[in-house]
Amino acid sequence: MLSYRHVFHAGNHADVLKHTVLLAVLDYFNQKDKPYWVIDTHAGAGGYRFDGGRSITHAEFDEGIGRLWQRTDLPPLVAAYVAAVRIDNPDGQLRRYPGSPLLTLRMLRPQDRLRLFELHPADVRLLGEAVAATVPDAQKRVAIRQEDGFDGLKMLLPPPPRRGLIVIDPAYEDKRDYARVVSALKDGLDRFATGTFLIWYPLLKRNESIQLAGRLKKLAPDWLNVTLTVKPPSSDSHGGNSGFGMHGSGIFIVNPPWTLAATLRDTLPWLVDTLAVEKVGAGGTAETSTQK
Repeated sequence: MLSYRHVFHAGNHADVLKHTVLLAVLDYFNQKDKPYWVIDTHAGAGGYRFDGGRSITHAEFDEGIGRLWQRTDLPPLVAAYVAAVRIDNPDGQLRRYPGSPLLTLRMLRPQDRLRLFELHPADVRLLGEAVAATVPDAQKRVAIRQEDGFDGLKMLLPPPPRRGLIVIDPAYEDKRDYARVVSALKDGLDRFATGTFLIWYPLLKRNESIQLAGRLKKLAPDWLNVTLTVKPPSSDSHGGNSGFGMHGSGIFIVNPPWTLAATLRDTLPWLVDTLAVEKVGAGGTAETSTQK
């Protein structure tokens, strides 16, 4: 299914959570000299514009990164995220938004590598252009494949340096994606048990979304499950994709940085207060496998 385009949702509250956590994990990886790979199974177009086209039509970023842009009281994790977005907006006006591939690429060191999968042909072209414009040696450090990321992931695990972060971020527009995420994690841990897996998922009023975290918890001994809810669930239960009808989102991390849970527990109350669309029903959690 090729109808989903992240441009509709770029910079929304789910991106705030996902990219804040992603940058925190990458920062942790960079504390050791040993090289690592990042594999992104659903890379998208790389970057997005807020000053025209589809993103301005829906303007979900107004209730995401837009609420953070002028704040001067950002917690450290959120400040690092906003600073990363400001690189694309040097004049201080919020016009562009870097997706996961570009945010990741700027964090990588010369010895690290990035592997990107994207199935949509238009987004593959845009992704290649965005990557090439971001780093001068893109061909040596980044590989882009127009391929189903769930299938392609199997060929890359374990990565040669035996150190890596796998980002799994499908659209969930097709409800089969939920089962494919579970299968991808199970197979991924069989191939690369020490890898860090970062799985984004929407919070929707549908069984597949409600049950996903519980299914993932059964697959790994060491995990962190983070959620951010900005409003109560919609009374309309048919919402099938990860954009409209989404009342929040979650990040499920296998083999997370050991410091991340505590830092997120300090950060989430601020994010909830800042991003809540409705105060009643908004909240945040950071649950770990070792939590008593």
